[in-house]
Amino acid sequence: MGRTSNGVSRREFAGTVVGAAALSAATGTAAAQEGQQHTVEMTDGLVFEPDAITIAPGDTVVWENVGSIGHSVTAYEDDIPEGADYFASGGFDSEDAARSAYSAGDPESGDIAGGESYEHTFETEGTFEYFCIPHETVGMVGSVTVTPGGAAEENGGPAAPQVPDSAKTLAIATTIALTSVVGLTYFFLKYGGDYEIPTGDENQ
Repeated sequence: MGRTSNGVSRREFAGTVVGAAALSAATGTAAAQEGQQHTVEMTDGLVFEPDAITIAPGDTVVWENVGSIGHSVTAYEDDIPEGADYFASGGFDSEDAARSAYSAGDPESGDIAGGESYEHTFETEGTFEYFCIPHETVGMVGSVTVTPGGAAEENGGPAAPQVPDSAKTLAIATTIALTSVVGLTYFFLKYGGDYEIPTGDENQ
């Protein structure tokens, strides 16, 4: 098919649009596969709120200290699923190490001051029990249950489908891309021919 040096054929132009649409869809799919984030508050009432949470594998729990009293998030080593990664604020790899190192007001020891947070991503299914070192004796304990599908409805029914923001973004981007492809394809098939891309030389 003949064309000038600055011409673009219908086939090349349509191929470029389709390629861009495919790239956009692939990027959106990767984002949609990311786990969800859940928040547990640590309060001056010396409680985790909520103290029990159910999530899906790959989800992340963020513990936020919404008060002024320091807390820790420390897993009971004997009360996490076999093979699961141990977790504790301060980055310790065992319960004994976390207990021994804790010092109020020292972030490196695992203390989470007011306004600060700690997060952990759960990959292994099962129930994880944890506690706050300085307030364990007053009952500041919590649990995270990891199960496919995440939390069920409060009435005990099946889990309500959750649509993450990334999936919504993917749907919108895919719809726009496909609409563009269909529209451009119709235009080129109807009118045919090659089209010149202005280079700006015409005005010189």
